[in-house]
Amino acid sequence: MGPPAYEFVDFLVKSGLKYWQVLPLGPTDAVMGHSPYMTLSTFAGNPLLISPTKLAEAGYLNHSDLTPLPPAGPGKDATHIDFDAAVPHKMKLFRKSFEHFKGQGGLSSRRFVDFSKAQGSWLDTFALFMALRDVYPGQTWNEWPRELRLRTTSALKEAAATHSDSVNFHKYLQFMFFEQWGALKRYANSKGVSIFGDVSIYVNGDSSDVWGSPEEFDLHPETREPLGMSGVPPDYFSATGQLWGHPVYNWAEAERNGFKWWVDRFRTTMELVDLIRIDHFRGFEAFWRVDAQHAKKHQNAIEGEWVKAPGWALFETIATQLGWKEPGRACEPFELPVCAEDLGLITPEVEALRDHFGFPGMKVLQFAWGGDSSNIHLPHNVADNSVVYPGTHDNDTALGWWQRASDKDKQHVAEYTGLGSPASVSEPSWLLIRMAFASRGRLALAPLQDFLSLDNTARFNLPGSFIAENWSWQMPSTHCLTSALAQRIRRLTELYGREQPVAAQPPPPAKSEQQASAAGVAETRKVGGRRDA
Repeated sequence: MGPPAYEFVDFLVKSGLKYWQVLPLGPTDAVMGHSPYMTLSTFAGNPLLISPTKLAEAGYLNHSDLTPLPPAGPGKDATHIDFDAAVPHKMKLFRKSFEHFKGQGGLSSRRFVDFSKAQGSWLDTFALFMALRDVYPGQTWNEWPRELRLRTTSALKEAAATHSDSVNFHKYLQFMFFEQWGALKRYANSKGVSIFGDVSIYVNGDSSDVWGSPEEFDLHPETREPLGMSGVPPDYFSATGQLWGHPVYNWAEAERNGFKWWVDRFRTTMELVDLIRIDHFRGFEAFWRVDAQHAKKHQNAIEGEWVKAPGWALFETIATQLGWKEPGRACEPFELPVCAEDLGLITPEVEALRDHFGFPGMKVLQFAWGGDSSNIHLPHNVADNSVVYPGTHDNDTALGWWQRASDKDKQHVAEYTGLGSPASVSEPSWLLIRMAFASRGRLALAPLQDFLSLDNTARFNLPGSFIAENWSWQMPSTHCLTSALAQRIRRLTELYGREQPVAAQPPPPAKSEQQASAAGVAETRKVGGRRDA
């Protein structure tokens, strides 16, 4: 969140791009490979994003403290984060800045006190959770002493008092994250750039969310171990399914509580972003529950069952309590600040839930090739109520995909784009970007790696794997964000009419039949013609 982040916003502005999509912003952990989908909290921010430069500018570090990171370890380079080096280096700086903050009376300052109160629904629990992780290193929270595992009042009070300095340190990190991210978001918004965030459906079992709100999850009442685990059933791609291993939700209890935990989660997320993508959206209509005993014994998702989820009631509650809509009303496309990740096994019931709330779905061009003209990811089949990508964080880069694509897929791309043969495809990354921008989807986005025409070495994640390269790619410097690149992107945004941000479509006012007939064509053009990148 330091100067390079502001330079990136400036580059987006020069490029004519209106959206910066980010992955979940929560604190990651080495045990989970620093996956942003297995965070230690879905409310908290990742302190590794805090800028020491900004801390020095605020007076909480000396500029002489801003030493560079140690040399990258074996097999690392400037394009991949060396977490083993970065984490201790930054935490040492953060500890030092915390002492400066305390010495300046920061813990009693109005800003810090107000922040702690405003975020109190999750902050106290998270800070104590992090302090206890330092006390019990290498243990999950359900391996802690029984009184802490079950969160007895006396044990929590004693732990908070005993470890008060550590608790305040973790509150301080969150205060600084929210301060710095808030400033960056305000800067982006002032330049016409919106932050497109991400909400993962499931949470890490070893997180402050599950420890602090066990009633929200399907857990054993004594051990607090999961009774049901998340995943997807066997399909064409996997004979044993995918076992993700998160605890699934106790939806009956969530509904009895008026979905308060979920409303708080969305409210906090929306403080950090302008719109959100909901990961694994189909799980809000029905989810695949794998018995935990089977999962631990067989390490697969074969023995599971589809269980209905209260998605209709959940999103109605969230949307009305956050002031997005009136109760009971269906929504227009893009009216709510939510996009549904609707890839995979999608049923009519899932589509009905998505469409009732006007959530746009996703289309990924890497999935479009090798079949017939009915493929829903082909540009000519993309619906207006869609967000279109060449690929996502779970795909290879566009160039990496092309280099590994089958001859059939390459030939399909070449014929579809009028180039005749794969040999005529000189810039596959830009070809997919162009098709995304030219599609009917109202919003189109592309990974930075594709704008830079990077190959497989810049892939961000390989689903189903636990390799060091996952979640570690980084842009080595802002020097690659050249004026020539910005001009090339801007030309595409202008060429395909994507210079303006996607606006929510308000509900149309009531009209007489004559008025409705006269206005119909104009409204169709207005809704169908507004597109952006």
